[in-house]
Amino acid sequence: MRPILTLRHYSQDLIVHSHDHAQLVFGLSGALDFEVEGCGSQVVQQSFVVVPAGAHHACDSPRGSRCLVLDVPSDEWVGQSLGDHADASRRLLDRCARLPLDAGQNQLVSWLAGSPVDDPVIAQQGAVLLLASLNGIGPQPSGGRRLPFAALDAHIDQYAAYALQVADLAKVAGLSSARLHARFIAECGQTPMDYIRSRRLHKAVALLRDSDLPIGEIAHRVGYSSQSAFAAAILREFGASPGQLRRQR
Repeated sequence: MRPILTLRHYSQDLIVHSHDHAQLVFGLSGALDFEVEGCGSQVVQQSFVVVPAGAHHACDSPRGSRCLVLDVPSDEWVGQSLGDHADASRRLLDRCARLPLDAGQNQLVSWLAGSPVDDPVIAQQGAVLLLASLNGIGPQPSGGRRLPFAALDAHIDQYAAYALQVADLAKVAGLSSARLHARFIAECGQTPMDYIRSRRLHKAVALLRDSDLPIGEIAHRVGYSSQSAFAAAILREFGASPGQLRRQR
């Protein structure tokens, strides 16, 4: 049986995968660069990332980081273990998000990180207590509606080779640029321009691994006129050069 709670150390080695269970990653020390379904963010102390079941995600930590990871056993486990809290926990686990922890929640995470989480009883009860404490912490967009990420992603992908601005995405979302910026910070934990950059670079990695296009052509397709600037951006984002990522396919 897969452990529910684990302490993990991350390095510059890029991890790209998906799994059939939901996962929560809590920052303990350092900074972990994290991307879930095209939404990039950074996990640091007093914050966590939600990875829904089946969501494609990637992460690395160029300077090293340490995290507490909660691997949710199953939806059935949520129902049996959380009782009246189950529906709220399911809502939390169903959407990609980078969220903050308040002082009490952060204290609980730190306490669990210092406990023997390989003990099944501590892991089980600790995970239940942690999930229950997180219910309802997510900031709710006005009107109960999230940003139209599918439309925003489609627009970024279509015009990845061009000079996209926040105003372009604001028009797609039907919001002012200032309002869009605030909503991105609340829902993704990053600015719209950071989101655009991350989306472009992950598109570039897909092209590096799934096509034989020259690296210069891939750079152009994601908005970089200079191949050296593109290579530097890839190295900063993934800790590897375009050539290294291509050889990993």
